[in-house]
Amino acid sequence: MLEEIGINTNRRVEFIEITNSIQKIVTKSDIKEGICYLFVPHTTAGLTINENADPTVLEDMIMELNKIIPFDDNYEHLEGNSAAHIKSSLIGVNQMIIIEKGKLKLGTWQGVYFTEFDGPRNRKLYVKIVEDKDSFYK
Repeated sequence: MLEEIGINTNRRVEFIEITNSIQKIVTKSDIKEGICYLFVPHTTAGLTINENADPTVLEDMIMELNKIIPFDDNYEHLEGNSAAHIKSSLIGVNQMIIIEKGKLKLGTWQGVYFTEFDGPRNRKLYVKIVEDKDSFYK
């Protein structure tokens, strides 16, 4: 099963929690055991799994990414978004999450985040659910 989620970003750099949107797709699939594959088809965005209890963690991540990879650093790329490309490569554009008993198998404080590094933009995320054929919970 393959689904697409549309994501509208509002800032140049932004982390948007998408855990609930992904869980809704898992629930709709009616797959109890398997793998949820996530993929962002953009070169200036990405995906990460991190703490979803304290928003200051995300603020700190954005602050440090912007320190390490500044927007203006005499890059050669003419579009002016080299920093966004570098951040996307470091964060990554895919994640894989176990599905157990119809739920994403995340840690207590974990959430899934779409990461924008060249916004605001209209983006998309692909969600592929694959069933474990040997599952006890079918």
